[in-house]
Amino acid sequence: MASWKDLRRYLKNDGWTFVRSGVDDIYTKTLPNGDILRSRCSKGTGEISPALFSRILKQQLRTDKETFNSKI
Repeated sequence: MASWKDLRRYLKNDGWTFVRSGVDDIYTKTLPNGDILRSRCSKGTGEISPALFSRILKQQLRTDKETFNSKI
């Protein structure tokens, strides 16, 4: 399963822009159609639970595991 470090690496490699740091780090990405995606990344170092990782892929990143794994 993916870790928070893997998620940060994906966001950097996929062209996401760091917005701010607070409880979590916030990143955004503007898609070619004008949609703006927003992702929160915990500052933790552990693994992301399978249920949460699935939600992050679908709701925040709008991608699948294969694409995610290819960019980390």
